[in-house]
Amino acid sequence: MEAVVHKANTRGRVDFGWLKSNHTFSFGSYMNPDRIRFGTLRVLNDDIVAPGRGFDPHPHQDMEIISIPIKGALEHKDSIGTSGVIESGEVQVMSAGTGIVHSEYNHSETDPVNFLQIWVLPDKRGAKPRYDQRKFLPEDRKNKFQVVVAPKESQEGLWINQNAWFSLGNLDEGSESEYTSKNREGGVYAFLISGKVNINGSELSARDGVGFPRAEILKVKALENSEILLMDVPEIQ
Repeated sequence: MEAVVHKANTRGRVDFGWLKSNHTFSFGSYMNPDRIRFGTLRVLNDDIVAPGRGFDPHPHQDMEIISIPIKGALEHKDSIGTSGVIESGEVQVMSAGTGIVHSEYNHSETDPVNFLQIWVLPDKRGAKPRYDQRKFLPEDRKNKFQVVVAPKESQEGLWINQNAWFSLGNLDEGSESEYTSKNREGGVYAFLISGKVNINGSELSARDGVGFPRAEILKVKALENSEILLMDVPEIQ
């Protein structure tokens, strides 16, 4: 099947002053019937939050939520007693399950925070709410892909309630890497955080995304020094 390309400048955009966000898929006031989801990948928001500002306590249910700070630090509190700060280089997962209330604020009073907020539909409803975070070393993904999120049984990265695998790669200009999909009946969605790459003939610039339905192997060539996130997700059953 053909790749589904979403260029950065075609994303939905909102600007509330304290929050500037670009939506790859339909979210909030941005509704595009051609961009509802990619397999079980439902939300991919690129958020910038002003110093000292953030999202007041709000509820979620039956969703796997992944946050990846790109620059800055994000402060988290929730109704199951978790509180903490995640910084660039760390990844956070939250299983909303039967219901959870949480807040997210920029931890800095002087600098904005930029983070990816990603929602994945779970493989079951009514799971027990949970939270986890972990730091991942950038040298472990130099010119290769480092698993940061995976199913529980894989014992790799942080686990979520879905057969989804998230991998980060820091690629030097001119390097070539391969990724083999774990969801042949779903696909792999690639989001380029920075740089420029060519993936199976599709050229991406910073903040572009491309989905490869029923992908087997992705061949990634870095045209510049690049940072990339691969989201390997099943189709909805």
